[in-house]
Amino acid sequence: MNSVDSTISRLEAAADNGTGVRFVGKSVMGDDGPVYVGWDQIHDEARAVGAALQAQGLLPGDHVAVLGPTSRELITIVRGCWMAGIASMVLPLPMRMGSLDVFVESTRARIRHGDAKLVLIDDMLADFYQAVDGDPPIAPMRSVMPGSPNVPSGDRLELPAHDPERLVILQYTSGSTSEPKGVMIPDRVLSANLDAACEAAVLGTGEVMVSWLPLYHDMGLVGFLALPMTKGVDLVQAAPQDFLGHPGNWMNWISDYGGTATAGPNFSWVLATRALKRMEDLDLSSLTLALSGAEPVDPKAVDAFVAEASRFGFQAGGVFPAFGMAEVAIAGSFPRRGAGLQTDTVDRQVLETQRVAKPIEIDDPDDLAVRARRLPLLGTAVPGLEMKVVDPDTYEEVPERHVGELLLRGTSVTPGYYKRPDATAALFKDDWLCTGDLAYLLDGQLVMCGRIKDVIIVGGRNVFPEDIERSVGTLDGVRAGNVIAFGMEGYKGKESVVVVAEVRLTDTSGDLDAIRHVIHERTLEVCGLPPRDVMLVNPGTLPKTSSGKLQRAKCRDEYLTEELALLD
Repeated sequence: MNSVDSTISRLEAAADNGTGVRFVGKSVMGDDGPVYVGWDQIHDEARAVGAALQAQGLLPGDHVAVLGPTSRELITIVRGCWMAGIASMVLPLPMRMGSLDVFVESTRARIRHGDAKLVLIDDMLADFYQAVDGDPPIAPMRSVMPGSPNVPSGDRLELPAHDPERLVILQYTSGSTSEPKGVMIPDRVLSANLDAACEAAVLGTGEVMVSWLPLYHDMGLVGFLALPMTKGVDLVQAAPQDFLGHPGNWMNWISDYGGTATAGPNFSWVLATRALKRMEDLDLSSLTLALSGAEPVDPKAVDAFVAEASRFGFQAGGVFPAFGMAEVAIAGSFPRRGAGLQTDTVDRQVLETQRVAKPIEIDDPDDLAVRARRLPLLGTAVPGLEMKVVDPDTYEEVPERHVGELLLRGTSVTPGYYKRPDATAALFKDDWLCTGDLAYLLDGQLVMCGRIKDVIIVGGRNVFPEDIERSVGTLDGVRAGNVIAFGMEGYKGKESVVVVAEVRLTDTSGDLDAIRHVIHERTLEVCGLPPRDVMLVNPGTLPKTSSGKLQRAKCRDEYLTEELALLD
């Protein structure tokens, strides 16, 4: 068995590394504080989970859905599924308690579409999800854990024969509920991508990975669980709510346990920066890989983090802006570890009218915001992957510094979406995966501009909504990271811009009319045309995916149906 290179053989080998996982934060640690559990112990318990699933008649190639918050049980069950050759489907948790009906509907859609043979639910969530006719069997997560009735010992686990095409993960993307898209991650793709990520990030012995990322999202599940679990790396595991409730906790965990590598989306680094301003007695000198990914990296946010974190020994070279997506398991392009943030400042108008990234030098920060875009370089394709940028209409490759659609191919690419031949066919052009992202290459490094479907075409310019959103987000009274801009077809078919912003009045912001006026002026500065509408909404009401990304299309629908939670 061990002569075969498989996820199972890797889990077996990694269990004996003398490393493990430390559960921190009040949601996941024990009553007496943080708990350290060796990977060998998690492995023995996971074997019992796998044996329990097999005793219930589950076979290699089946799928099991798991619905529960970050916990030792969740991690053990995921590993147990993989040891039995069963694909895990870790389902998103309800984001806001107000939308429980939507949560139940989307959860049921994923469970049924993904052919889950069994649904394991945490006791805390059992009341929210009631079985109806046509649902697979539902059981408590604890029912398959060692020590529960009818759970055999781990010795009873029958390891399945290796099959590189068998799914290890079925990862549902945070899309619409009507047509769930499950990214298929077979054994060969997962192994290839984890190897590529380790090589590109120069992950060595003695690393300590620190994560609060949700395990239903690819960055948490693949990057910060599958990787340390299969490679035998020490992990400090927290829950998203223990970061979000107190963002300073994240920095404390890195300081307390000598974290060397961690990751979060752009907004989380903004929250950490704010927390650091009020913190003392930290040591962040061990942190040499601070990955920013999953949403566009804002260089200003990175600079602000470095300014605060450097007081505690963090080196600017530790910043690690990267690109990844579930369709390549997780890692797409990585910069060189230690290089820090590198940016390209380009002429905004040339970029928007000619789709060419023309370098420009501007010293005045206000002028920079209007006339230029400062874009982060996201590194080169990880080993085993190739990148190219093509004209989105003709698929002809374009020269360096020309903007087009990013295409990928190689060992980490998914075979497609589960039971969605239509979406899978649309995902590929020949053997290249079409990402739907607009980007350009610079010295082999990737530079992202935005999503094709989100671009607003205004007066012959391709305006990227991120530019408006970011610029408006800095205004007094506007909640940074909680602004959405989208295009609307207007008079004579011309597109115009609508800006929707979450607002919280401050002593200096003026009233709602004053805020509306400054948003109007800022939008005019950024895209050259006044917005058709500026809508101010209550904090916490903009639509977001389960991983916290803004949903522009959904916001547009709410605007059209007059369902936005407007401030009076």
